[in-house]
Order: sequence, then C-alpha cells, then structure tokens
Amino acid sequence: MRAIQRSADIAKASKTASVQPLTKLTTGIEGFDRLSHGGLPRNRTTLLFGGPGAGKTVFALQCLVNAARYHHVSGIFVAFEEKSCQIIANSAGFDWGLETLSEEQIFFQDARLSPEVVKAGDFDLAGMLAMLAAKKEDTGAQWIVFDGIDVLLTRLHKPAAEVDEIYRIRDWLADSGLTAIVTAKTEDRPHEPVKYGFLQFMADCVVRLGRRQEDRVTSQLVQMMKYRGSGFAAGEFPVTFGRSGIEVAVAEAMDVSDRPSTQRISLGFRDLDSLLGGGVYRGSSTLISGLPGTAKTTLAGKFLETACDRGERTLFVSYDEGVWQIVRNLASVSIELKKHIDSGLLQMFSARTEATSPEELFSRLRLLINEHRPRCLVIDPLSAIARSGSPVTARSVASRFVHVVKDVGITLLVTALSEADDPVTESTNLQISTIADTWIHLSYLVSGGERNRALTIVKSRGTAHSNQVRELVLGNAGPSLTDVYTAGGEVLMGTRRWEKEAAAADSRSRRLVESEHKHRALNYAVARTEAEIKVLQLDLERQRAELKVSSGEESTRQASSLSREDELRAKRESVADKPSKGAGRDKPR
Repeated sequence: MRAIQRSADIAKASKTASVQPLTKLTTGIEGFDRLSHGGLPRNRTTLLFGGPGAGKTVFALQCLVNAARYHHVSGIFVAFEEKSCQIIANSAGFDWGLETLSEEQIFFQDARLSPEVVKAGDFDLAGMLAMLAAKKEDTGAQWIVFDGIDVLLTRLHKPAAEVDEIYRIRDWLADSGLTAIVTAKTEDRPHEPVKYGFLQFMADCVVRLGRRQEDRVTSQLVQMMKYRGSGFAAGEFPVTFGRSGIEVAVAEAMDVSDRPSTQRISLGFRDLDSLLGGGVYRGSSTLISGLPGTAKTTLAGKFLETACDRGERTLFVSYDEGVWQIVRNLASVSIELKKHIDSGLLQMFSARTEATSPEELFSRLRLLINEHRPRCLVIDPLSAIARSGSPVTARSVASRFVHVVKDVGITLLVTALSEADDPVTESTNLQISTIADTWIHLSYLVSGGERNRALTIVKSRGTAHSNQVRELVLGNAGPSLTDVYTAGGEVLMGTRRWEKEAAAADSRSRRLVESEHKHRALNYAVARTEAEIKVLQLDLERQRAELKVSSGEESTRQASSLSREDELRAKRESVADKPSKGAGRDKPR
C-alpha cells in the first residue's frame, strides 16, 4: 500500500510540476548561480554530495546565511552529524556573522541520533518532522538543510529502513513546499559507484563537490550532475574557500567593455614612454617578460612609484621575494617605495605559490583588490602560478584574472619569467602574451665578455610604438634607455659600444686636426696669393701710370711738332706773298 501511495504522490507531484514553471532561488554564491543558470530549484530538493572536507556543510549553510542577510528569508538547519554549537563555531572564520543571526532567521536543530535509540528500535523521524513543520510555520522559513543524511543511514543498518526514512523526508519536503538541501558524504571517487546512489534519483538537483590532487597540490571542484527542468553548465569548476565562504570560479561574462580609455599614463620614465608613443592606456594590461635578472621587477617598481607620485592607490603582489627585500633592492636604483607604503597609497603583498592551487591564489588576489581598491596593479611574476597544479588551470586563472582587472578599469602590469631568451615565442605556460595589450620583452646581449640588458616592444595595441632594440641601463638615478647605436648594421651595447664610440671619437679628432692643418695651409696659400696679387696690382698701376705719362708726352710732342710745322708753313707762305726790292728795274723793255 505504501508503495502504491508513493507512486500516486509522485504522479500527483509530476502533474503539478508540469503546469507550474520552474523557479529558482539564488544561493548568493555568484559563480554557482551562474553555472546553475540562476540557483537551486525553488520548493524542490537538491542533493549535495562529496568526500570529507569538500565543503558540503559550508555550501549549505552559506545558502541559508545569504538568504537571511540579503533576501530576509528564514531557514532551518538540521544537523545529523555535528552539534549546532560546533557548526556555528566553525563558521567564525567567515565574515557571515552567523552568531548575530536570531533563531527566527536561521533555526538550528540538533538531530544526532543515539546508537542506543536506534538499537532499541524506537527510531522514527515523524516526530522531528512534525516539530520542523511547526517551526516553519512560526518563522516563515523557505529554506531547509538536512546536513549529514548519510549519518542517519549508516546507523539504521537495514537497507529497507534507509529507503523508508529517505522517502519519508522526501514526501515531507514535497508537502512542506520548502527549498531543501540534503548533504551526504561519499568516497571522493567520481568513477566508482556512489553509496546510497538512490539519493540521486530522489533529488531534483544533484551537485557533487570533490577534490583533485595534481603535483602535490589539492584543488577543490564542483560539478552539476543533474538538474530537472533546467539547463546548466555541465563541467567541473574550481572551488576555493575565501573570507566570504565558498567561491566558485566560472568563465567571466562574455560581454567585453566597449568604452576603453584614451588617457595615457606613464610606465615610469620618459625613455620608455617615448617608445610607446606617450605611455600606455589607462585600464590596459602590460606584460614584461624576460629571463631572470633582466630587470623586470625594477621596471615594475618604477611603474608603482610613478603611479603613487600621481596620488593613485596601487597594489603590488610578489610571488618571488618578501616585501621589504623588494623595497630595499629597488632603493638601490633610486626607486623609493617606503614613503608610499607609509602613506597608505601603496599596499604590498608577498606570498608563496608552492602547494597552493591557482584558484586559491586567484581568490586571494580578488580579496586584496576588493579591500584596497587600486587604480594600478602589479603582479610579479604572474607566471609563478604555473608552478603548482594543472597548467591548464593556471592558464585559465591567468586569463580570467587579466579580464577581471580590465573590466573594472584597473591598469595592470604583470611580469612573466621566460624559459628561453626568445621574444618571438613566449616560453611561459600561461600564454598571456596573446591577451596583454602591451608586451615588453627584456633580454640579454652577451658580447665582448659582458652581459647587457636589451629592451624591445613586441606589441602595443593602438600605439605607434618603436621597433628598435634599446639598451636598458640601471644606474644610481634609476633605469634608462640608451639611444640606438649601430655599426655595420649591428646594434652595439656596453663595452663594445663604448670602444666603438671612442674609436669614432678618435677618428673624428684626427680628421679635425687634419682639417685644421689643411685649413691653415690653405689660408697661407690664399694670403700669399693675395699678397702676390696685390704686388702685381701695384706694378700694374705703376705701369698704367707710366703708360699714361708716356702717352701724354707723346701727344704733347706730336702737338708741338704739328704746331711748329704749322708755324713754319705759315711763315713760308707769308714770305712768298711779299714783292722783292729792285724788281722793276730789271724788267726788260
């Protein structure tokens, strides 16, 4: 008869569900609400199972706390395994303030069973369920959690009794209209049959919380196994435990901000800004890659100092060195960060990555960002998260982090350790060079018995950036870039450049001396020629004067001669015209 009645109730419930649309209640766990497309099914039962320490109790209690605090909805927590006082004490590590919530907001019911009661055959859930129904009416509760239902099942020792009590709870939940979460422990072996597998068939929604260990690093995960009447993201998603409880990492929103800033800000010093056409865009991401010792941290520190000098809140996260060691080292190149730490503009955080999952590191970063609210952020090096856990997870975390920071308008600078000195192929496993807006690569040029640092801009979106390789010099005044120096088509740096420059200077000096000597010789020749020309001119003038005098004398002589001739002629003519004395007497008769 009971089986027939259950079948009738199930048919009735199915008929009712067919005419009522599925509604959901948000859990307040943002990532989970996104992968479940809105939360857990309202007025239905969700099974939450997983191994020890997977976070089942935390997840269930966090749902009740979020409902009470943010939606003013009451809930009931039924504990089959731990005492309620222990559960409240364990939650003190979260910022829930659970101890400040009243019984009307969250009511705890201790349901731990005594072995003597079970053995005596006096066990029955009917009384407890009746009491819970009364409490629901008093508080107006909409949520209820049965935590550790497997503890109840293991003490019954009879498969038939196990099924009876589970269906008793299921029928009671269906009649009460509560949104229920039932938790159960199972072995964390996803490919083996689950004990009490019939629980999964009873529930409308099934969620698995598990663990995975890779390279000595344990990572938590959540997976939606079943959701009647709703779609969901069918995959394993990382889980971390932060200050606010469980956090579920899912892909960020598909929408991309379409209003990028056009404001330029400095990366720290004028030489580098000039290569980038005036700096980087506000809210953009910059990657500085290179081998160890190529001054990645130095450039990052210069960016921090410049941002603080502008009065902007900044955050520095290091995975290689301690905070004060970095402050001391950067002071050797005149990068002073202590004053900005003391003023509160700069917050520096240092952590180790060994035995820490990338998702946990990501969760800590988001917490630091939410607390400090920086405008500029430096991660040195971001590639450190690839040291632990799965490389695929590390790449996913790095990509999500860059997108999250850009979406809130923070100007991001990250460094990445390259395994090979090759600017063409970034040798880190994170592959963040493809999503960074600006990529600066630092390398070594070994020549002439010394090692010199070189800087080049691989890419800078939206910027007419330089394609030249420049030498990066670290001096007491800070980092600087030297001008490009080429000889025979080769870029020279360090001692070879100095030697070439000295040889060129000597050559210029010799050419200058030779030029001056030649100039003096030419001046002497010109002066001598000019003197000779002057003597010749004087002689020419003398000869011209003599010629003029001679010509005058000749003209005078000629004129005088002509004048005498004219006088003589005149005299002759006058003598001829006069008659002679005695000319008449001698004339014949």
